[in-house]
Amino acid sequence: MTTTHEAVPESVNEVRLLGRVTAQPEQVVLPSGDPLWTFRVTVPRPPDKARPRPGVDALDCKVWGGRVRRSVQTWSVGDQVEVAGALRRRFFLTPQGRVSRVEVEVTSGRLIRRAGSG
Repeated sequence: MTTTHEAVPESVNEVRLLGRVTAQPEQVVLPSGDPLWTFRVTVPRPPDKARPRPGVDALDCKVWGGRVRRSVQTWSVGDQVEVAGALRRRFFLTPQGRVSRVEVEVTSGRLIRRAGSG
């Protein structure tokens, strides 16, 4: 009997979401002058024994550049999309103090179906 040993990475931060756009993609220009596109994707959670009613996860997404930025500009609320990237936790200061937010840094994405079409 022969066994193969595949290399296992030490760590992986990969996210793939299939859901609906629930916040219109919007361009924000940072103080550095760099453009950043932001939007939100909502992904349904299937019901389980602990939660018999289905829920959703609403995830903030950020796009820094590349080809995906051009695609995101054409998306609208209700569109079904697929995005992939990495999970990031950002820290920043507010008048109330230091806070953090988890978001998806999108590196690829595609439109699956326009809102209202089939």
